[in-house]
Amino acid sequence: MADPFAIVKPAGVDDAVMGALIDDVEQQFAMMFVNARNSIRARAAAIDPELPPLGFKVLTVLSRSGPRQQGCLAEDMEVDKAMMSRTIKQLEVLGLVVRSIDPRDGRALLVAMTDEARERFNANLADARRVLHDKLAEWEPGEVRRFTGLLAKLNESAL
Repeated sequence: MADPFAIVKPAGVDDAVMGALIDDVEQQFAMMFVNARNSIRARAAAIDPELPPLGFKVLTVLSRSGPRQQGCLAEDMEVDKAMMSRTIKQLEVLGLVVRSIDPRDGRALLVAMTDEARERFNANLADARRVLHDKLAEWEPGEVRRFTGLLAKLNESAL
């Protein structure tokens, strides 16, 4: 039986050429990750100048999931509970979240976005989507389709 995870190299591909091309991809990914971190900082500051990047990520999770237990947020975001507790306290001080006792588990705290935070976050998200739309709108439709297909292919192979 053939190994489904075996790498099948296309015939006639020079290893040195492919290595150089993959190096270029790695450089572009590195640049994309730096740009993403900078974007998160800027988006956080647009919501509140005192909002740290981790706080922005908490708001992102809460915007998608609704109220969550503080411990679950820490686990999902792979940060320790003390760090999450400090972040949630800071978000409370900024008026972006409220904590309450979880009615399903009286030992746990439930964290929810405030209405003001949700408004700011949604406006911020709309701006970010508009920027992406404007950039991709400059491309040819075939380029956008190809880009989407390549991203999907890359995501399919992600572990």
